[in-house]
Amino acid sequence: MPHIFTNAEYADMMYVYGFCDGSAIAAVEEYRRWFPMRRIPDRRAFYKVFNTLRECGTLPGARVSSERARKQNMEEQENILHMVQCSPTTSTPRLSARIGVSRTHVWRTLHEDGLYPFHPQPVQILHPWDSAIRLEFCHWLHINHQLLPLILFNDEDTFTRNGINNTRNSHRWSYEIPHGTLETHFQRHFSINMWCSMIDGMLICPVILDDHMTRQNYLDFLQNELPKQLEDVPFGYTDCYVLSA
Repeated sequence: MPHIFTNAEYADMMYVYGFCDGSAIAAVEEYRRWFPMRRIPDRRAFYKVFNTLRECGTLPGARVSSERARKQNMEEQENILHMVQCSPTTSTPRLSARIGVSRTHVWRTLHEDGLYPFHPQPVQILHPWDSAIRLEFCHWLHINHQLLPLILFNDEDTFTRNGINNTRNSHRWSYEIPHGTLETHFQRHFSINMWCSMIDGMLICPVILDDHMTRQNYLDFLQNELPKQLEDVPFGYTDCYVLSA
């Protein structure tokens, strides 16, 4: 195995080699007189350090370190891409901690490979039988399209402090848009209930509900509260159909 010298030793070898006017044999003896306590390189070492510096612009030791660093960098990149492939939802801080590299290195590796974080789109959770019901309603509405301006579309919703998913904190690394979805549902302990409706493009102001929307409460709302909300609706819409989502 060839000897690996320090950068300081390589620098002294170059100085002695120049001092001897490029004579490697003379440089060996001169180096022995100047540095008797060091390892004495042979004449091939003087040739190598001179030719490497002239051709590559680096010392032999620096060249070995550079190749070693390049190999280590490739292994780190392979580990990053392998972890993302096994777990597309993993985060850059977790990758950085597990592999032992900086987050900047993780981001650069992912971007150079063409990976970008895509956030899932929240969608309403559906049951298997919902599709048939919706299709049946679409067929009915298509046949009775003249009733569309007379339908009062209304819906109620619950707003809680912890019932909203922050999609900025969840992502999936992919080469293309994965069209990922995130099924969401509200917590059972409610904070405020809201009701709103629309008829023929006209918005009926939201109403705050005092209690959960049970069957009886909803019937009471239609009989007592809804007529008050329709007082400002033009006369032609008073005979409307109530459609609850």
